[in-house]
Amino acid sequence: MAKEKCPDCPECMPEWLAAFGDLMSLLLCFFVLLLSMSSMDAKKVSEAIGSLSGAMSVLEGGTKTEISKMRIQESTPIEKQNESSQTVNRVSQAIIDANEMMQKGHGPTISVEEAEEGFVINLPSSLLFKIGSAKIENEDALLFLKRIALIIEELPNEMDITVKGYTDNTAPGKNSPYKDNWELSSARAISVLKELIDDGVKPNRINAAGYAEYSPMATNATAEGREQNRRVEISFYGKKTAKSDSIKKNILDKAAVSK
Repeated sequence: MAKEKCPDCPECMPEWLAAFGDLMSLLLCFFVLLLSMSSMDAKKVSEAIGSLSGAMSVLEGGTKTEISKMRIQESTPIEKQNESSQTVNRVSQAIIDANEMMQKGHGPTISVEEAEEGFVINLPSSLLFKIGSAKIENEDALLFLKRIALIIEELPNEMDITVKGYTDNTAPGKNSPYKDNWELSSARAISVLKELIDDGVKPNRINAAGYAEYSPMATNATAEGREQNRRVEISFYGKKTAKSDSIKKNILDKAAVSK
C-alpha cells in the first residue's frame, strides 16, 4: 500500500518581516514619545512649513511664506546658582544649630536677614557678653563664630564684612571698664572681629564700628526693647566699584566748585 503524501504546510509570514514590523512599531513609539516631550512653537512650525512649501512648491501658500530675517532667536539662559542665597542657607543652618545649643528654644536667639546688597547676622549681646563686658565667654557662641569664619573663607573677595556693635540707652555701669556706650559698643564689635580673625578671616576683609544707643531696633522704654537693642551685627555686602567711587568724587568736586 502506497504511503500518503504529507500535505503541504500553509505559508506563514517570513521571520524577517516580523522582525521588521517590530522595529517599525518601536520606532513609532520612540517618535511619539519625543513628540510628547517636546514643546511646540507655532511660529517655528509655520516657518518650517513655509520653507518646505517654497522649496518644493507643493503645499498651498508655499510661495508666499518665508522665514523672517528680522526674527531674533532667543536662547534659553543658563540659570546660575546664586552664591549669596546658598551662603544665606548655610548661615541659617548654622544659626539653627547654635540656637538649639545655646538657648534650647528659649530667650533671645541669633537671626539672619537678607539686605539689599548682602545679608546681616544679628547676635544678641546676652548670648555673647555679660552686662557691661566685652569679653566673649559663651563657648557655644565661640563655636558659632568659628563656623561663620569657615563660611567667610569660601566667600568671594568682593564681599566685605563689617561687625557693628549696639547698646541700649543705659550706661555701662560703675563696675564696667568702659566709660560710656560708645566705648562698650566699639569694644564688643572689636571683640567679635578679633575672634573671627583668630578663626582665619583675613584682616583686610573685615572691619568694626560702634554705634552706642543711637541706632535702636526697638523702643528703649521697655525691657524687651532694650534687650533687642543690645546686639552685635555682622553685615556682609559687596564692595563698591571704582566707578561708583569716581561718581561720588565728581559730585564732591562739583559741590566744592559751586562753593
